[in-house]
Amino acid sequence: MPIKIPNELPAVQTLADEHIFVITENRAVTQDIRPLRILLLNLMPTKIVTETQFSRLLGNSPLQVELTLLQMATHQSKNTSAEHLLMFYRTFDEIRREKFDGMIITGAPVEQMPFEEVGYWDELCTIMDWSRRHVHSTLHICWGAQAGLYYHYGIKKYPLEKKLFGVFPHVVENQDNTLMRGFDDVFYAPHSRHTTIRREDVEAVDELTIMASSPLAGIYAIESEKYNQVFITGHSEYDPDTLEKEYLRDKNANLPIDVPYNYYPNDDDTQYPMVTWRAHANLLFSNWLNYYVYQTTPYEIETIEEANLKKMANQ
Repeated sequence: MPIKIPNELPAVQTLADEHIFVITENRAVTQDIRPLRILLLNLMPTKIVTETQFSRLLGNSPLQVELTLLQMATHQSKNTSAEHLLMFYRTFDEIRREKFDGMIITGAPVEQMPFEEVGYWDELCTIMDWSRRHVHSTLHICWGAQAGLYYHYGIKKYPLEKKLFGVFPHVVENQDNTLMRGFDDVFYAPHSRHTTIRREDVEAVDELTIMASSPLAGIYAIESEKYNQVFITGHSEYDPDTLEKEYLRDKNANLPIDVPYNYYPNDDDTQYPMVTWRAHANLLFSNWLNYYVYQTTPYEIETIEEANLKKMANQ
């Protein structure tokens, strides 16, 4: 089934060229079906790239998805035109009375700052609190995962000696978990961050379950059953050249940066990167959409708040 996105969104042509099934608003209104309503809170500066990456993964599913793009009202983007944001993005005040089957909170290039010093932190806290009642399942990515774990559970982030940068092997720790269903014994995912969370802090919270980790990159996937939340510390949504662009940007600026780990053949940055994470990225998102959203979300979307409150009261 297709992903429904605005007619003129730049991602439409990109995904169509990749043979991802996209349905525009004009065609969607002729179909008698309730699509899954997914809210994408895009905190990345390269918003068009990021919205395309997530649209690609959400569209590779048998489920029909209606994507709503959300921006922070308390932050002005410097890398995306005001016209694009005005045309395709909404603010929290515009959607706060709505219900969504799923929500994705992306990463953000603010990880080295204390959470409370991020300019839009208060607004983000308001949205995360709102999500517990108005969203059936929330997927947090990279800094978004650190922010969610800190806000909901008080789990701190810690600086690394140097940037964790590259494509790392991971293992599934919880074989019975549906998010990891179909994963190989070892799978790969990109990371690009300066901070981390500690296993002992996560294990101290009874409501959290570690689902996958890496001996080199640390915890990768965490679940909170109480709030139907998932926290992913890496960037499985990355394009083949995303790490390369970050690497060349820093290298050309004479900033300290290592060759991305396990990314170029023989660590030779003159060769084309090896893509080893795409299949499991698609599996991760299709599992989340199927088992955490579609299979359990109420058919009457307006009853999501009532269902969430009842679930929280029973745990």
